[in-house]
Amino acid sequence: MDEPSSPSLSLAALAVVVGIAQMLLAIVGVDPYALALAWPLGENPWTLLTSVFAHSGPGHLLSNLIGLVVVGLFLERKTSPARFYAFFLATGIVAGVMEVTVATLVFDHRAAVLGASGAVFALFGYVLGGNRLTEFVAGGITVSPVAQLGLLLVVAAGLTLATAGPQTALIAHFTGLAVGVLSGRRHLLRSSTGPSSAHYSRR
Repeated sequence: MDEPSSPSLSLAALAVVVGIAQMLLAIVGVDPYALALAWPLGENPWTLLTSVFAHSGPGHLLSNLIGLVVVGLFLERKTSPARFYAFFLATGIVAGVMEVTVATLVFDHRAAVLGASGAVFALFGYVLGGNRLTEFVAGGITVSPVAQLGLLLVVAAGLTLATAGPQTALIAHFTGLAVGVLSGRRHLLRSSTGPSSAHYSRR
C-alpha cells in the first residue's frame, strides 16, 4: 500500500504553483495582488483562500516554505492529514481576516494581506503550546490555568515582535501564534485514528 503524501509538502507545492501563477499574471498585466485579502471581506471572497498561498515575492515565499516544511513535517506525524490541512487553512484564513479587520476598523488603514505566515506561525504556536516540555513547566507552576495561558500569550507576543519589519503582518503573526498556542494546549490535532494515536496514548 502506498504511503500517503506529506500534507506539508503538498501545501508547499501548492504555494509554489500559486507563486508561478502570480508571475504569469504579472507578465500579462494582471495585478498579482488580486489574490490578496482586503477589506471588505465579502467583495472578493475567494481571496480568503488564495491569500494564504499567494506571496509578495520569491523571498517571502521561500521564508514561509522553510517554516512550513521544518515544523510541518514534525507536526504532521502526530495527526491525520485531514486535520493538518484543516488546521493550516483555518488558521491561515483567520490570521488574514484579523490582519485586515484590525487594520481597517481599529487603525483606519486599508490593508491587504497575503502569505502563509499566519498559518505557519499557528503551527509553531501549536508546538509551543502542546509540547511535553511546556506541559511539564506549566504543571510545575502554581498559578491558575488562565495565568499560564496568559504567560504563553505574552511569549507569543514577544515572538511576534521579534519578526517585526517593513510590511510585516504582525497582527496575522500574533493571531496565528495565539490560535496555535490555544490549540496546542487543547491538543486539537490529536487524532485517535491518525499516526499520533500511539504517541499520545503514552502520556
